[in-house]
Amino acid sequence: MPFPFRRNAVGIAVLSLACCASWAQSSTLGEVTVTGNPLGASDLIAPTTSLANDALLMRSRSTLGETLNGLPGVGSTYFGPNASRPTIRGQDGDRIRILQNGGAAPDASSLSYDHAVPVDALVTDRIEVLRGPSALQYGGSAVGGVVNLLDNRIPTEPIEGFGGRADLGYATGNRETSGGVVLEGGNNRYALHVDAFHRDSDDVSVPIDLPCANPQRPGTARKICNSANQAEGGAFGGTLFFDQGWIGASASTYRSTYGTVAEDDVTIRMKSDRYALEGEWRPGGFFSSVHAKLSRTDYGHTEYEGPAPGTVFTKKSDDFRIEARHRRIGDLEGLIGFTNETGDFSAEGEEAFVPASRTRSNALFLHEELGTSWGRLSFGARTERVKVQSFGSDDPSVTRFFTGERDFSPRSAAMGALVDLAPQWQLTSNLAYTERAPKDYELFANGPHVATGTWELGNPDLQKEKSTGFDLGAQWRSGPNNAKVNAYATRFSNYIGLNATGNVRGEDGEVNPAASDETLPEYAYTGVRARFTGLEASGTWRLFGKDGFSRPGDAGTVDLEWRGDLVRATNTNTDQPLPRIAPARAGATLAYGNGPWTARFGFDYYAAQRRVPPGDRETDAYTLWNASLTYKMKVQRANLTWYARIDNITNELAYSATSILTTTAFPNVPLPGRSAKVGLRATF
Repeated sequence: MPFPFRRNAVGIAVLSLACCASWAQSSTLGEVTVTGNPLGASDLIAPTTSLANDALLMRSRSTLGETLNGLPGVGSTYFGPNASRPTIRGQDGDRIRILQNGGAAPDASSLSYDHAVPVDALVTDRIEVLRGPSALQYGGSAVGGVVNLLDNRIPTEPIEGFGGRADLGYATGNRETSGGVVLEGGNNRYALHVDAFHRDSDDVSVPIDLPCANPQRPGTARKICNSANQAEGGAFGGTLFFDQGWIGASASTYRSTYGTVAEDDVTIRMKSDRYALEGEWRPGGFFSSVHAKLSRTDYGHTEYEGPAPGTVFTKKSDDFRIEARHRRIGDLEGLIGFTNETGDFSAEGEEAFVPASRTRSNALFLHEELGTSWGRLSFGARTERVKVQSFGSDDPSVTRFFTGERDFSPRSAAMGALVDLAPQWQLTSNLAYTERAPKDYELFANGPHVATGTWELGNPDLQKEKSTGFDLGAQWRSGPNNAKVNAYATRFSNYIGLNATGNVRGEDGEVNPAASDETLPEYAYTGVRARFTGLEASGTWRLFGKDGFSRPGDAGTVDLEWRGDLVRATNTNTDQPLPRIAPARAGATLAYGNGPWTARFGFDYYAAQRRVPPGDRETDAYTLWNASLTYKMKVQRANLTWYARIDNITNELAYSATSILTTTAFPNVPLPGRSAKVGLRATF
């Protein structure tokens, strides 16, 4: 399949830019977290983690879920190495909102675990993860949290001169080659941005022999069958600045062809094109600024069985958001906002398990913050209007789909507090009530879903999902030393999930057929009462060097980074565990820094997961060891970062408790085995 950006062009650009950047000037995003922080506060009430610069570079993987996996409270759905969404505090799918520069980034990844998220960390400046209910700004689909990818494709600040970065990398575990280029330039009146990336990988190595019926690799091998991937993409954007604000636009594309791993001969060819317009006006008066975003996304993918095309998925989405920030009234400041989203979805083919549909939503929200002598209070509310329509199938012979529409009016409210106990200590708390409208597939699904190995049945009579969540956190910081702890609890009165009905379906959809060679278990979307509770902790302690226990002269610094989390999720109707919940995790890393050198050595321990519902597979405990080394140098005005990384040093055989494949495709999709990666980043 042709791609708009070719691998050789990316590689040549990387090398030439690294050598010829004598006059380049870097530009980076500011350090203030923007997700869930519309007023730009430096101290955040909601628990948030950000990855940027070297931290993002050394964690970067081919999927968003695996890039973020291991952060406090964050896991991944891991449908092999090519399709993985983040999970946050036990929540996944349409309870985790994925954003691009604060705007909607629609795709089909929440519909099915084998559908990839069309983004790549190679051309991403920063990723922000907000844990816990975030419905006020982002809607009910953010009840579990938000992942926001910031790429500066529409520059929001002037860029003086010319700068950027270039990356090259190679990994042994899947023979992956990767490259990316980001270029930016401008002056105080305009700014331009261009980026491009490429990834190409083979099947992933694992510690055991696995069978494969793929004609390209028949027999058995120590690889996950049908796990190869190719992805390319890029973007162009620009901004004009004027005295009272700015306006910018961008166009981006993403193309990928990858194996689904659940079936040996099924591949997905995906494309996603996104067009965005964004601007800010600072008129003065009561409203100090008005910020607006408009985007359109054209997404589609085709599932191939061998060379033959099968089911085709398409989704066309429009997103509009406007926020007006009012001037400070005493110690009170805040904003009011409006959002409009429209999504048209269709699936055509033998394995289409959802009908063509349209979802429209309008929302009005308010966010206010009040400064006090002891800290800060925040509060707000949101009201929505959601219409979900089903149009059935374009094939007149397919009559199993419901046709009609449902209307919902979700409402949400939240409040939070930050208390400065002492110069080094802070306490935070958040209380949120959230309502979420059911999604189109939860209402109207009716068909075989290969990725889950079930016959999925929607319920057109579903009501709103309602939840109440509470979070309590403590933070301490003293020089390079810091610690964070968060405890949370969320209760759902109508948690919508797939639950077994006890029936089976034949190939034609017949319930409990008298005789059939192939049947699928029937699972229906139903609402149950549910409870999520958990604990997250992380921190850094300086062992040697300045501000450490020992202070040798020029021997560098040694830090101990530690982390751990625990989540427990229960269907309180039956007192059974909810499926695909991460086990208790703990990890630590020793980080050594001395001048241009940085070395890291650490582990992540995953406890055994025995709390699984009937029919799900338990997982054993395992420990993944990792190490990395970086060296920085300067060539003229280009800053070079050479790096090497080894993942799963001991080649441990492990299976993810949060992956549905651990149950439906065991033992064919373990976590990747040992892999070494080397790379070079040039910034200028």
